[in-house]
Amino acid sequence: MADHNTLLRQLGNIEPVIYVDGLCRDFGSLRAVKDLDLVIMRGEVFGFLGPNGAGKSTAIRMMMGLMAPTAGEVSILGMNVVTQLDDLRPKMGYMPQRFSLYTDLSVEENLDFAATIFGLGRKERRQRIETVLEEYGLGERRRQRPATLSGGWRQRLALAAAVVHEPELVFLDEPTAGVDPDSRRLFWDKLFDLAERGTTLLVSTHYMDEALRCHRLCVLKEGERVALNRPSQLVRAIEGRVIELWGEPMGEMLRLLRNRPEVASVTQLGTRAHVLISPTMATPERALSSLTAFLAEHIKNLSGEVAEANLEDALIALSRGALTEAGTKTLEEDVF
Repeated sequence: MADHNTLLRQLGNIEPVIYVDGLCRDFGSLRAVKDLDLVIMRGEVFGFLGPNGAGKSTAIRMMMGLMAPTAGEVSILGMNVVTQLDDLRPKMGYMPQRFSLYTDLSVEENLDFAATIFGLGRKERRQRIETVLEEYGLGERRRQRPATLSGGWRQRLALAAAVVHEPELVFLDEPTAGVDPDSRRLFWDKLFDLAERGTTLLVSTHYMDEALRCHRLCVLKEGERVALNRPSQLVRAIEGRVIELWGEPMGEMLRLLRNRPEVASVTQLGTRAHVLISPTMATPERALSSLTAFLAEHIKNLSGEVAEANLEDALIALSRGALTEAGTKTLEEDVF
C-alpha cells in the first residue's frame, strides 16, 4: 500500500482514469479478490493475467459496477462506481469473452441498438454507426447477421458495438478467445488506434503475445496481486534463470528434470527442454553444469545452454512463488 500511495503523490494533479484501493470480494468463506490496489492512466492498455479462478473477471465486474465489493473502493474518472454508476455508464464500454450481440439482428441493427442503449440521439447515432462501420471494415457486411460472420469478424463487430458511443474506458474480458492469430493481430491494431485517441483499455487475456502488447500487466493469483509492471520488466526480473537442454530420449529427460531441486519448472519447446531454474541456484551456468552431470548417464547426445527468459517463465515463477512482486518492479516503472 505504501507504493500505491507514493505513486498517487507523484502523479500530483493528474487524475487517474481508474483508481482501485483495497478492493475485496467474498463469496461466502472464499475471498475471491484480496486487497487489490491499481492506478490506471488515460490511454493505457492495461492487461490482467492469471489462471482461471484468479479473480480477473470478478475484479472487472466490480470495476464496472456490476458487482458490489465486500470492501474497498473503485473510482473511475473521479466518480465512485457504487454511488455514481448511472453517470459513469455512458463513459464505459464492455466486450465480454462470449459473443453477446443479437444473432437475429443485422450488423447495422446491432450497432443501432447499442448506440440507442447508450443514449445517442438519432442524428448522432447515424453518424457514429457509419463511422464504426468504416473503421472496422464492416460496411459491406452491414446487412449480414452475426451468425454468418467468421469469429474474427464477430469480434470486430463486438468491439465496434462496445465503442459506438465513444466511451472513455473499455473493459475487454478475454476478447479474442478462439480467434485465429491473424484476426487477433488486426483486432489489437484497432485497440491501439483507440488508445492513441485517449481511450483507456483494460484487457484480460491468456495469450502471451497479447500480454506483451500491453503497456502494463497486473498478474493475479488466487485473488491477490502478485505483480504489476511492464511486460519487459517482468521478463527482466528472471533474466539468468533459464537454461535449455536437449538429448534422447526427451520424455525421460523431462521426467528426471521435474524431480531435481535445481528446477523450478520444465516444459518441452520443440526438441528442447526449457528449464526455469530454482532461485536457490546462484547462476544458470552452475545449474547447467549440475544438471548435465546428473543427466549424462541417462540421456544420449546430451547438450545444453543458457537461454533467454520469456513472459511465460515470469508468470510461472510468480504462480509458484519462485518470484515475488518486490522482485519484479521499482516504483518508477509503475508509472505509465
